[in-house]
Amino acid sequence: MVKFSLPSWYTTPMTQIILVGFTCFCTPGMYSALNNLGAGGIQDVALSDTANGVLYGCFALGGLVAGGICNLLGPPFTLFLGTLGYALYVGALWCHQTQGTRWFLIFAGAILGLSASLLWAAQGEIMMSYPLEKDKGKSFSIFWAIFQLGTFIGSVISLAINIRSGQLTAVATGTYAFIIIILIGVASSFLVLGPNHIIRPDGTLVKLSTKTSTTQEVKGMIALFKNWKMLALLPMFFASNYFYSYQGAINANIFDGPTRALNATLSGAGAIIGALLIGFIVLDDSKLWKLKRRTRGYLGFAIVTGMTIIVWGVGLSWQVTFNRADFTDANRISYHQANYKGKGALFFFYYFGDACYQALAYWIMSALTNEPFTLARYAGFYKAIQSAGGAVSFGMDAISTPFLTEHLVSWILMLTSFPLAFLVLRTVKETNYEDEQMIYVSDLPNLEKEAMSEGKDSKSGETEEERAEV
Repeated sequence: MVKFSLPSWYTTPMTQIILVGFTCFCTPGMYSALNNLGAGGIQDVALSDTANGVLYGCFALGGLVAGGICNLLGPPFTLFLGTLGYALYVGALWCHQTQGTRWFLIFAGAILGLSASLLWAAQGEIMMSYPLEKDKGKSFSIFWAIFQLGTFIGSVISLAINIRSGQLTAVATGTYAFIIIILIGVASSFLVLGPNHIIRPDGTLVKLSTKTSTTQEVKGMIALFKNWKMLALLPMFFASNYFYSYQGAINANIFDGPTRALNATLSGAGAIIGALLIGFIVLDDSKLWKLKRRTRGYLGFAIVTGMTIIVWGVGLSWQVTFNRADFTDANRISYHQANYKGKGALFFFYYFGDACYQALAYWIMSALTNEPFTLARYAGFYKAIQSAGGAVSFGMDAISTPFLTEHLVSWILMLTSFPLAFLVLRTVKETNYEDEQMIYVSDLPNLEKEAMSEGKDSKSGETEEERAEV
């Protein structure tokens, strides 16, 4: 039986979400900052697309089993393993920038794909299962804002470096000092607690026991493909990262180095603001209104759908004015130029909308159950399908698919995912607590007594037979 000797503030869900947010701030946050510079911060877009295609392909395969591995190893150790690949990949980017080692970047992409699947399965379990039902939108907001703050600050650093280096169209080598921050994130993963240590504000435990088995996890993974709700959400999962290759390619091909860094900074700001607004004001109860849980889901769904139509429609109006061949090193757009007007705002709202889209996907999954093991599998499945979409999209960009085609495919995938997601949203209950056995901290003494009593009974059972014989 677990003894709760840690400080009470440390065992709360929000403390743990802040800690996992910090870990992701330092690891995928720094990675995203580099990737948002376009082509992972390197000039060779085709190489970056190949490395990312391998990364997402391995991510997709790893995601299918990552939830089960997380349940077997526990979120803290799984999170630690998940952070290691980010340090390797950013090191490979630095090696390519200085030594031109192409093969190492592709190899590091494969390792990162497997590693990242573990990190995001652990993160998903913590973010979706630790909080109370009424706080699950806020938990996403807090995590996503901290995580994207890594992207934002990293992009500001890159912006300063690249503006100082002036005429460079490539990302300055000093940018890869981010690896130091990533190593801090690797170490911070040990601060995260497993679900059996967490006490929610209402006194309930997230999970009394952390025991599972390989057989149970294999069965749980297979069950995902028989779950109609997961299958209905599959198009949403597939589309949720598909557009990253298009947006990264646009940034890399159209803008010079400092402007790429500026766009990445605006993207980070959009993601932070979007996550905070939809989580605190829309998906959870707020001071503005009191709505039932499913109604809040419907409102979030309407906002995300409308935003996707408007923002990507504006993007299309710009996209039809150019193609891949229109820009070279000699005429890339700078933020100093008049033709940059409105482009930064578009990147801001692309990632504002992305945060809202991701929030809705996570919120729907977390509204289906509170069970940590199940949500870890959901998170792994989500990231697997999401990464499969990423692998396809980076593959498209690697063969120089027209930008207009990439834009339309990304947009259509999101639009077609909404009707099926709505069907799942309709099944959301006001609460799952009535269907799930909740254990309170106050119940622990009685449970310990029962366990001790059962142990005595098992011992006395042997003597009772002897007594009966006598």
